[in-house]
Amino acid sequence: MSTPVTHRELRIQVPVLARVEGEGALDVVVRDGGIEDIRLRIYEPPRLFEQFLVGRSYTEIPDLVARICGICPVAYQMSAVNAVERLFGCDPGPWFRHMRRLFYCGEWIQSHALHIHLLAAPDFLGFESAAAMARLHPQEVTRGLRLQTLGNRMIRLFGARSVHPVGARVGGFWKAPSRGDAAELRNEIAGAIPDAEDLVAWTASLPLPDNPQPFTCVSLRHPDEYPMIADRIVSDGGMDISVDAFEAQFEERQVAHSTALHGLHRGVPYLVGPLARMNLNGDRLQAPVLDALGRAGVRFPSRNMYHSIVARSAEILQAMLEAERILADYTPADPAYLEVEPRAGTGYGASEAPRGLLWHRYDLDAQGHVRYARIVPPTSQNQPRIEEDLRLSLTRVGLDKDEATLRRIGEMVIRNYDPCISCATHFLRLNLSR
Repeated sequence: MSTPVTHRELRIQVPVLARVEGEGALDVVVRDGGIEDIRLRIYEPPRLFEQFLVGRSYTEIPDLVARICGICPVAYQMSAVNAVERLFGCDPGPWFRHMRRLFYCGEWIQSHALHIHLLAAPDFLGFESAAAMARLHPQEVTRGLRLQTLGNRMIRLFGARSVHPVGARVGGFWKAPSRGDAAELRNEIAGAIPDAEDLVAWTASLPLPDNPQPFTCVSLRHPDEYPMIADRIVSDGGMDISVDAFEAQFEERQVAHSTALHGLHRGVPYLVGPLARMNLNGDRLQAPVLDALGRAGVRFPSRNMYHSIVARSAEILQAMLEAERILADYTPADPAYLEVEPRAGTGYGASEAPRGLLWHRYDLDAQGHVRYARIVPPTSQNQPRIEEDLRLSLTRVGLDKDEATLRRIGEMVIRNYDPCISCATHFLRLNLSR
């Protein structure tokens, strides 16, 4: 039986959170058995990428924004080229859209595989690290590394390299891969689909806490496809808007405890990422993915935040199936891009990074030089939702628990969102005050 927690001052400083990209801290104040204040502090210095873009040509944007994140550079490139091409009135056509989707599939696979096997699964299985987990679960960790390697291979096909790829450009790609390289990759993907199917079953079998919560889901919505690049944003509250209207519906607030802005939808926190996508776009999944989820016994929409790991595994399978299909009748384009004519104006674009909605805005002059840039990454949008989740989850586990337990739960909650803190700056040291 829990005992009341009276107010007492106790501050603990724990080293930076392992298995999360970037640095941050969590402050919790407990008073009279409840959480009086909770703050996920992001204190990395602002990186000023948006200002770096000012004065640059539109041709430089894709390579520059790819440097924002080493884990999801494709997302930054695809949101950027989508924004610029929409401004220029350029529609490259079906071949380019399919190849960009293939490019994006690689990023989803490598990022999700890394997070599931090396970052999140150890939490649910009670291990401090992926290395410790590998001693008892070598086959699972090896599978994760195989899938991540395959995802990187898919990025390299069009990007020339998997980290900060340089193959994308406004109007298409600098070069199309050969038929032979595409056929070889297709065979690798086909051979790895059983790994992806097994992964759905394995993530669903993990001892995931039952932690249902109320939250608003937000994602892109495509007329026909599971969303990666699209022009409309939807929510489970009935919102359905163009990406051009993002600033009218969403706001970013500066808070004293974070160098990342806090994203709000109509004044309240919201969720972006794999669980939100799955909840809003389950009808766009391919039949084998739905079958795998059915066999695993996990149903979407779900209000259990810990089902995010199952959603990630389902998205890996979805991406594998799509990539195999796209490469089935691959024919190179020569040249692999369309020439574009710059014009002055404002362009808006969005895509679904592995961690969620990534929105870009560019104001360009008549020569295509950047006058203003704004980038809203998924982690800053999720930060208020993470704080809300921490409040609910820590209260549910019991605020009278010892500090090690509360820290472990707090880290698990944060890691479940796969936050990319460096992307958001503009865990875990835990300061607990009781």
